[in-house]
Amino acid sequence: MAATAAPTTSSANELQLGPRIRALRQARSVTLRELAERAGVTESFLSQVERERTSPSIASVQRIARALDLTIAELFTELAPRGRVVRREDRRRIAYPGLGAIDEFLTSDMSARLQVILSTIEPGGGTGDEPYAHDSDEEVVIVLTGRLELWVAGEHHVLEEGDSLAYSSRLPHRNKNTGDRTAVVLFCLTPPSF
Repeated sequence: MAATAAPTTSSANELQLGPRIRALRQARSVTLRELAERAGVTESFLSQVERERTSPSIASVQRIARALDLTIAELFTELAPRGRVVRREDRRRIAYPGLGAIDEFLTSDMSARLQVILSTIEPGGGTGDEPYAHDSDEEVVIVLTGRLELWVAGEHHVLEEGDSLAYSSRLPHRNKNTGDRTAVVLFCLTPPSF
């Protein structure tokens, strides 16, 4: 495929290769000249590609992708932020008045590999007397303040401030704050299922 003039129209969900290459190059703090040398293309050609003045061949796209330490598929994947901020005021919050507990979701994306929930559990509160299971492979509970008792598949655990416990979320489990003050607990699950 030879270099040709870039098309002048694009649909709303069509990825623009030139701006994508420029964004990736700049995010890596690589100059136009450095990337051109790594890719084996001229600096003026790469500049034209970034400004969408020309369309590179697939071979050129592959060399540019490799110079960015990417595959062609990764080059065409939409930019995802490296960090996902969830502001305190934007946390998804679920209150369970009958159970004396509130869950705040510190992670927002169910398609991610990790889910973190901050639970505030009043004395006597918890998940209820009936154990439950869910589809996460692993769960880690960390008691930040207070005390929490957990039952996991017939085992009984008492966790004090600073203690943690890891177990399979697929096993029946339940918890209860048997202390005399509010417990603040982190629940970390992978993959997300709650």
